[in-house]
Amino acid sequence: MTTPAAAPLLERVAAAPISWGVCEVPGWGHQLPVARVLEEMHELGFTATEFGPDGFLPEDPAARAATLRAHGLAAVGGFVPAVLHDPANDPLPALATALDAFVACGADTLVLAAATGRDGYEGRPDLDTAGWKTLLANLDHLAALAHARGITATLHPHIGTMVEHEPEVLRVLDGAGIALCLDTGHLLAGGTDPLALARRAADRIAHVHLKDVDTTAADQVRAGRTSYADAVARGMYRPLGHGDLDVPALVRTLEAGGYRGWYVLEQDTVLHADPAPGQGPARDVRTGLDLLAALATGPGGTVAP
Repeated sequence: MTTPAAAPLLERVAAAPISWGVCEVPGWGHQLPVARVLEEMHELGFTATEFGPDGFLPEDPAARAATLRAHGLAAVGGFVPAVLHDPANDPLPALATALDAFVACGADTLVLAAATGRDGYEGRPDLDTAGWKTLLANLDHLAALAHARGITATLHPHIGTMVEHEPEVLRVLDGAGIALCLDTGHLLAGGTDPLALARRAADRIAHVHLKDVDTTAADQVRAGRTSYADAVARGMYRPLGHGDLDVPALVRTLEAGGYRGWYVLEQDTVLHADPAPGQGPARDVRTGLDLLAALATGPGGTVAP
């Protein structure tokens, strides 16, 4: 689904199942059924969403697209972790298959993470020179593969992956041509200031995952004193406007720099049971939507300077 070049801000805001606690990590928490998640997205006014993890939506592309359409939702794309640093592993065949579903559903954004090959996001191996060379080459190969299918590939710096900390993000910017997914929460937790990165690399940002963060909790994760999953369960990610990220400044910086892509509301959470209707994820996501609506006061629903 391609966003118009000058679409109003709120027409470029999409949902993500992780905001409802739907996650690929084994044992992450209580997983809500697909119908409830998609119904609440629709009730909140979303018209588009990312796919979520494998197994959440139907595997068959036609059935996946039909499921989204039944809830008034279009497909933005999705998060795909892949092992990119191992010379013995060729990620292209699996990614080519994944792209088939993207094309069939009209999705236009591939969000790659440089997976470690382990379950979860707790710890990672060291990456040597050969591993970096392989990772950077694979990023460009996959970006070209996606581009040939009409899809924009982005790299998502992510806690517990091979591209997590600021020096690694900068190494990707210097060593590969792939675009970036600016995930404000994972960048902050990994030691990168997302606002500074938005200013520094405006021409490389093609997708945004927007979340607010308790930076004290993020510091604990970065220092190894708290696991990532525990920090999320304890509320490291906050509703927009209730954490330490200057969300208005970030959005204004991106828009002033020419960004016209998606803002995906990704407020990662861990659930322990079904929340009451309108509570839990739905309430927190509504808070984020209200903040973005308050920013969209320029002509035609654009962001005022």
